[in-house]
Amino acid sequence: MIARSRGVLGVFMLISLVAVSGCVRGCTSSRPPIHLNPSMDDQPKVRPQAASDFFYNGASMREPVPGTIPIGGLQEDGPFFTGKGADGQFVAMSPVAVDEALVERGRQRYEIYCQPCHDARGDGKGILFQRGNVPTATFHQDKVLKYPDGQIFDVITNGVGLMSGYRWPIPPADRWAIVAFVRTMQRDRQARAASASASAPAPASAPATADKPADTPAPPPPPSGGK
Repeated sequence: MIARSRGVLGVFMLISLVAVSGCVRGCTSSRPPIHLNPSMDDQPKVRPQAASDFFYNGASMREPVPGTIPIGGLQEDGPFFTGKGADGQFVAMSPVAVDEALVERGRQRYEIYCQPCHDARGDGKGILFQRGNVPTATFHQDKVLKYPDGQIFDVITNGVGLMSGYRWPIPPADRWAIVAFVRTMQRDRQARAASASASAPAPASAPATADKPADTPAPPPPPSGGK
């Protein structure tokens, strides 16, 4: 009898459990849900950019302590980060040692950021010029050839004219790499021009014509009298 009662009680509990579990999902209730395991999913937190009544400035996000410098943000090397010396003038030469690896890095960055406007040879005949007739500077004009390295770095950093600055997309090291590649292009162009000028044949003298006879040697002066 006792065993039978226990069996009936077990069946009743099983049916009740099934009924309760069936209403865990999909059943509506006016009471808030019960979170049996409080965790980080249900903790008080502040959303980014949210307002706050606790802090005096009304912002929930805290500002860094005055004087805080992020990792890599201490830019003590002025020429490297600005292209200018202590006197505020553009540095004549790049502060970065130039080698083949740096030039190759500059070529890769040039193709990504510079070539669309300045074209592959630096003549300023990129896609903007081809499709929109937008004037773009050539790196082979006298004005740019006379730029110190620091000024080219500054143009890449802050832009000039219609060109926007690339301070954020291109890190300083890559900007100096682009400067090295541009200088390499300029030297190669000048070397080819000098070689072509040296190998060009000398212009031939103009042929004699009826109106302008060929030059003839002057006659010897007459002998002086006396002997």
